[in-house]
Amino acid sequence: MKKVYIALSADVIHHGHINLINNAKKYGSLIVGLLTDKAIASFKRMPLLNYQQRKKILENINGVNKIVPQNEWEYSENLIKIRPDIMVHGDDWKFGPDRILRDKTIKTLNKINAKLIEIPYTKDVSSSAMQQRIYEQGISPYNRQRLLKRLIDTKGFVRILETHSPLSAIIAEKTFYKNRIGKKIEFDGFWSSSLTDSTLRGQPDIEVLDINERLKNINSIFDVTTKPMIVDIDTGGKNEHFQINIKTIDRNGISAVIMEDKKGLKKNSLFGLSVKQQQENPLLFKKKIELGKRNSSNNLMIIARIESLIFDKPIKDALNRADKYLQGGADGIMIHSKDKDPKKIFKFIKMFRKKFLTTPLVVVPSSYNHVKENTFLDLGVNVVIYANHLLRASYPAMRNTAMSILKNSRSLESDRSLLSIKEILELIPGTK
Repeated sequence: MKKVYIALSADVIHHGHINLINNAKKYGSLIVGLLTDKAIASFKRMPLLNYQQRKKILENINGVNKIVPQNEWEYSENLIKIRPDIMVHGDDWKFGPDRILRDKTIKTLNKINAKLIEIPYTKDVSSSAMQQRIYEQGISPYNRQRLLKRLIDTKGFVRILETHSPLSAIIAEKTFYKNRIGKKIEFDGFWSSSLTDSTLRGQPDIEVLDINERLKNINSIFDVTTKPMIVDIDTGGKNEHFQINIKTIDRNGISAVIMEDKKGLKKNSLFGLSVKQQQENPLLFKKKIELGKRNSSNNLMIIARIESLIFDKPIKDALNRADKYLQGGADGIMIHSKDKDPKKIFKFIKMFRKKFLTTPLVVVPSSYNHVKENTFLDLGVNVVIYANHLLRASYPAMRNTAMSILKNSRSLESDRSLLSIKEILELIPGTK
């Protein structure tokens, strides 16, 4: 019997998948290459179901004889390994970015003397659209919370963007582009910054905002989005308050908090030693991490932010603190620096990775923003946070519009830089 190969994501099974399977099994023994979470996440959104869950569903569909993991978005690796006689695919990949994938696949099939059979694509059905509708209809706090760990485990590297309002979060959620091979480049989640939250309210960045006030804004963001959230909780406050607040944060479905090892009145780290601020005793901060872990679920990540480089201390101090904080149960480390030269950051990362091979490592390259993501990826960084950029972008845009109206005694001149009335009415579902 001939070997027949098809590849599926199989996250949301629909009649199009059944049609493909029924057609393919006519030609012989059907092998399904089931895309792994990593393969899917490299080009599309993280699947709702993990690999094992999707495999279990396929195992119970008539006509599927064997399931193998497909670790890459393209088919070549599996085709060479399995050497099927026939590959079956829908004809929709003749157009758009998937044409490149089709061309590569045909070359591989020719090498192994295999045949490609293309069947008509099942119209008016899209797994991606169905998945998006499921997300939009409401993702539970539990499922949202677990997304960040899945993303880090699956992709290895995630990018997070600051969001200070529901509107900015919609922008972060929906903005993406596809490169020439069709790979989707997007933000994987949100950052709730104490700096931008306080600035938005005209307040200084000194932990003046109560966590419950910030959570109101986060819950409004969660009402209109589906991606995971990391929250900047500054020093965490007094231990007595922290052990209560961390429970509230956990219940709201937040994926991670980042807590900095400073004490006393909080000042923004980018001031460095030009203002009075103190780093906490590492043993006391370790105990605070332990307190947070005792009072939260395993789904909430507590990431320790190390301020040693901010205080011009040696890299060894930062490494010793990282060791202690991880012993205390920290789920990851953020290393911070105000220097434009990333030399010390790079050195810390290399030394850290020698000892801690898989611990999630976070950077916030606000000062050394000339460094590209691929450099961080190669060094072993797991999370890069763009910590304040949407708020910083909004202020000059609003100020310029206000100035234009004053100068021209009308708003006509500002129109070219504004969202149109039509677009704003169509931006939010239900407005029209």
